[in-house]
Amino acid sequence: MSNMNKPPLVIIHPLVLISVVDHYNRIISKTQQPRVVGALLGERKADGVIDITNSYALPFEEDPKDQNIWYLDHIYNETLFELHRKININEKIVGWYSTGSRFKPNDIQINQIFYKYTTTPIFVIIDVHQFDPLSLPTEAYTSVDEISKSGEIVQNFVHIPSTVQAFEPEEIGVEQLLREINNVDTQSLSAKAEQKINGVKGMNKKIAQIQQYLTLIQQGKVKPNQLIINNLQEILNYLPNLGSQDVVQAFTTKNNDNMLTIYLASLMRSIIAYHNLINNQAQQEKKVK
Repeated sequence: MSNMNKPPLVIIHPLVLISVVDHYNRIISKTQQPRVVGALLGERKADGVIDITNSYALPFEEDPKDQNIWYLDHIYNETLFELHRKININEKIVGWYSTGSRFKPNDIQINQIFYKYTTTPIFVIIDVHQFDPLSLPTEAYTSVDEISKSGEIVQNFVHIPSTVQAFEPEEIGVEQLLREINNVDTQSLSAKAEQKINGVKGMNKKIAQIQQYLTLIQQGKVKPNQLIINNLQEILNYLPNLGSQDVVQAFTTKNNDNMLTIYLASLMRSIIAYHNLINNQAQQEKKVK
């Protein structure tokens, strides 16, 4: 595949991530297999974006000592895909996934199988052990033809930008799962503050990437992409005028309201704790008598 046919973006839905984690946990609990493999279902949009909405597990084995020895049940893949087509005819095989942190040498061979189902198979690596709250556990790739030093045409993986997005029903489902894991209503103030700190760190990381990109353009090392520049200009247009007295006053008022809320909450917590202490003392005196 040439670079001209490379998808501009890969969108991965939460259902895919949940299914992959479930697949990994089921297999790892029974075998010593280091990773699992499965098919990705979705569709290609008119603008070339790959929308991955579903997935299913595939029987896969490989020799840990010789990565050229591996087995993928493509007959099972075709049978299961036909069953999925009866449920949703719009979902087609768009690629495959593998768990882990990076691709392996035999992955380019596995990728060849999926050219039977799509002209541009997408390979997504999902790191089920990713705990960094500032980054996504997914990396998307596609294969391109390159000419080696010996003059032969070989295939190599190239990176594709990827993101995680959800339909409204999926968002409701994910929120329900989070409530089962952690009661959001009783979330502590420190946990909420930690979430905000992680959000600020993530934003700071993105701003650093933007700064690096603009610096490379200024140095003439990268050609400017007009779409990216337009998006940056739109972001800057949304920034408030911090020199305006009205904006300063609004920020000050909002901050004072927040500080007053925190003060009242702390005061009420102290009063309740003092009240409980008095009740405990009274109960202890009754027991002594």
